[in-house]
Amino acid sequence: MLDQFGREISYLRISVTDRCNLRCRYCMPAEGVEWVPHGAVLSYEQIIRIVRAASRLGVEKVRLTGGEPLVRRGLAELAGALKAIDGIRSVTLTTNGLLLADQLPGLLAAGLDGVNLSLDTLDRTQFAALTRRDELPRALEGLEAALAAPHLRVKLNCVPTGENDGQLVPLAELARDRRLDVRFIELMPIGLGSTLPRRTEAEVRSMLETAFGPALPCDQGGGDGPGHYVTFAGFTGRVGFISAMTHQFCHQCNRVRLTATGFLKTCLQYDQGVDLKALLEAGAEDDALLAAMRETIFRKPASHHFGGGAQARDEGRNMNQIGG
Repeated sequence: MLDQFGREISYLRISVTDRCNLRCRYCMPAEGVEWVPHGAVLSYEQIIRIVRAASRLGVEKVRLTGGEPLVRRGLAELAGALKAIDGIRSVTLTTNGLLLADQLPGLLAAGLDGVNLSLDTLDRTQFAALTRRDELPRALEGLEAALAAPHLRVKLNCVPTGENDGQLVPLAELARDRRLDVRFIELMPIGLGSTLPRRTEAEVRSMLETAFGPALPCDQGGGDGPGHYVTFAGFTGRVGFISAMTHQFCHQCNRVRLTATGFLKTCLQYDQGVDLKALLEAGAEDDALLAAMRETIFRKPASHHFGGGAQARDEGRNMNQIGG
């Protein structure tokens, strides 16, 4: 469907949990995390019902996120059920990779189309400092398992914070001999991310061109979102940039988010939306659910205002609570 600004909304990001087995500094505090009670989290049956309604509104692509989605049991079964919904042509996953190698066979059998693996450094000591867990080997095992899976689209997402400058070139170089998109995502001032430094696309691109030579144009296809891509001489894969801060792309935004507690959220920056879990638990029929979703999506805000000062109804939660 179209929102009030004529954007076609075809992409739904679904957080299945706020829980995670890492504590990344821009996402979660080291201690004292208040988890959502299990009873407040959407059941898989509720998620399936919401996606059925979303597909009637034109949603074609679904991404499962968290927290860390693989910490929730039975995710492959959910992925398979979502792929079976008429109109849903793509189901993908965002993960830190720690549990991916073990669970990937079931996910592939369920029809998973792609994996985005979040990784900010290849240095084990730095990984432990950034995530507060010494788990780099398991993350890399998950990446290798995904790359070994035929026909699975694999992307690596890195958030440049200034602290990992020395790792940006090694991460990009993973795309030299692999069918891999390595993407650099500008840190957005959401939750703890508002307290940390960040690198811009221009700064990262300058580092990469110093190492690899001029960036070259390449095919821009195959993505669900706002990433734009280049390649370098001798590279098999691509290098991408998602730059909400310096290259605002709100005019082409095609997505909405569903939090683990069932709140349909239309823009990352704002707390506006509708509580679909409450509607379901109040006994809403399909037509009422569809009407609430249609109205909420239609009123999707025109744009974020990151860097422009606080406004009413700005989002105040951390990323694991919103959905990555």
